[in-house]
Amino acid sequence: MAAWLRVRGDSILMDIKAQGGASKTESGGLKDGRLKVRIAAAPEDGKANAELRRFIAAALNCAKGEVKLIAGEKSRLKTVEAPLSRRAQAEALALRSKDL
Repeated sequence: MAAWLRVRGDSILMDIKAQGGASKTESGGLKDGRLKVRIAAAPEDGKANAELRRFIAAALNCAKGEVKLIAGEKSRLKTVEAPLSRRAQAEALALRSKDL
């Protein structure tokens, strides 16, 4: 398993490097041991974090409520938690760069 993705109990944890101000939300592959995600939302009032959760939920094909931001609320370096059953989809996310 990649360093940016790990298992904790019945969840996966994904280390993400968020880049705001993008024209669309998309995966940018791996960067510095983290999944890079370009986010098309302003980093104000939690908008970028909400868009990140929406994007990850869509990519993993799960409900937005199942994706939790557990670290990095006000940082570009974030950790997101999702159900362990979505591990294969998370691994595939690092291999592609497309918006969902």
